[in-house]
Amino acid sequence: MKILVYSFRAFDEKAFFDSLCAEAGFEYVTCPDYPSVENAHLAKGCDAISIIVCDMNEALLRALHAQGVRYICTRSIGTEHIDMKTARALSMRVASAVYSPDSVANYAIMLMLMACRKFPYVLDRARMQDYSLPGKRGRELSRMTVGVIGLGRIGRTVLRHLSGFGCRLLGYDVHPGAGVDELCELCDLRTIYRESDVITLHCPATKENHHMIDAGAIAAMKEDVILINTARGDLIDTMALVGALESGKVGAAALDVIENEYGLYYINHTGEAMANRELALLSSFPNVIVAPHTAFYTDVSVSDMARCTVEACRAFSLGEPYAFEVK
Repeated sequence: MKILVYSFRAFDEKAFFDSLCAEAGFEYVTCPDYPSVENAHLAKGCDAISIIVCDMNEALLRALHAQGVRYICTRSIGTEHIDMKTARALSMRVASAVYSPDSVANYAIMLMLMACRKFPYVLDRARMQDYSLPGKRGRELSRMTVGVIGLGRIGRTVLRHLSGFGCRLLGYDVHPGAGVDELCELCDLRTIYRESDVITLHCPATKENHHMIDAGAIAAMKEDVILINTARGDLIDTMALVGALESGKVGAAALDVIENEYGLYYINHTGEAMANRELALLSSFPNVIVAPHTAFYTDVSVSDMARCTVEACRAFSLGEPYAFEVK
């Protein structure tokens, strides 16, 4: 088994891939760039590729398949970036990763606290030696109602951690699963919008929930609501959010993900003119935090992602099922 690891980061992933591949008896080679039709030839002789979130379209999949690639392992929980219809047509097996839910859950709660206490603004003023109080008064998370949309492993972890803050907790999921009602008040989206002071998103990007937070959803929310998104950028209609920020309907937003971020994050763009209007608009608001899709990024998660790649490749090479194979 030979694996090409795209978007490889030697400074933090190498040690894990070295040990895991050596243990499995696999060979691996690397490319620091996103996969593309132009660099698909690097996969010649490789059985599998490992990727992060990037545009895995039909043309790219066919180019990789022509080089002999049969397995795709994404180092992410979500798989919406992969054209699964084409992958199935080419009989390419696809696997996702699973990693510590604490990483994203902790990050989401950190963003909530930062938004509630206007922390970026407070720090910016402090750097200018402005220690006055006007404009810096925050809100207490413990006295707020938090609505969690998406009650999978991460959403449930957010609920468990927030229980210690004393918040009122609301939750919504199409399929909430057993035991969730012990962590929160299960309700519909209308109730989440109407009663939540903070709304945090933890659901996958699908056709059904594309732009689930649109102008209509925002209009149904409380005044001064705080929106948190550590899931996928496509869940929020950016222009609807911009309008709501301008009108004051949304009091603050903390976004680890945004629309059209492919090719943006995990690359040093210092000094470049960025062709991403969503990023430019959102970054212009003092009450918006835009983080570069790093909620997942902990030592435990990086190790988990490398491990999932190797475990999936081992199962695929043996013709065995894999728990996180995407069907």
